Amino acid sequence: MAEEQNNFNIELDEVTAEGTYCNLAIVNHSNTEFVVDFVNIMPGVPKGKVKSRIILTPIHAKRLLKALNDNVVRFEKANGEIKDFDTNQSSIIPPLNFGPKGDA
Repeated sequence: MAEEQNNFNIELDEVTAEGTYCNLAIVNHSNTEFVVDFVNIMPGVPKGKVKSRIILTPIHAKRLLKALNDNVVRFEKANGEIKDFDTNQSSIIPPLNFGPKGDA
């Protein structure tokens, strides 16, 4: 059986191509969708800001999980193991005092 290949023409404008830096992702779900909020937390700032919210169907969330896993495996094969925080809940969110303190 021959595999059918889907080709897509995807446009990426300059602003989107620059990307958005985030250092925390918060994932929630209902029975019909997954919501991923990408957050930027800065040292010395008491409140983080959601920079982007992505809403996925369950099947697309699973496909994203697989794609991320495949890419992490390839990255680690080429660059070595990615060191992670402990897996307990208190260490999932990085401390708010990370990085050097700036003077204003």
